[in-house]
Amino acid sequence: MQNFKGEYDYTIDAKGRMNIPASFREILPPQAQKTFVVTRGLDKCLAIYTLDVWEEKIEEKLRQLPTKARHYMRIVASQAWEAKMDEQGRILIPKNLMQWAEIDSKVTVAGALDRIELWNPERFEKYKEQNQSVLEEISEEFQI
Repeated sequence: MQNFKGEYDYTIDAKGRMNIPASFREILPPQAQKTFVVTRGLDKCLAIYTLDVWEEKIEEKLRQLPTKARHYMRIVASQAWEAKMDEQGRILIPKNLMQWAEIDSKVTVAGALDRIELWNPERFEKYKEQNQSVLEEISEEFQI
């Protein structure tokens, strides 16, 4: 299983294409078939999973959700978009998802272990600042 780590500042071109960081491309397993699934994430970011993780883990978890969570399943699945990486290492980010996450041409690409997150750069900085105390609490509680 891949472990995406690190934070990068990238741009998205006028056609909605974004480079996947080279360090992320290097750890893609063959079963991912150079394909990602882009969907809504939490905290107004976009979540990007490799195709194998999406099919083997995320879809299975979505199927097992109780009926009361059907809204979550419906939104995440209906907003999911497969994006095949081209020869330049780019994927297409759908315009409707970029609008939802309020991402224009500048984007922060953050590794989140089993997924990649795309953030509006200003929102990500605010998010990190606002959650510093939570970070410290968790670090102390779990001795990380």
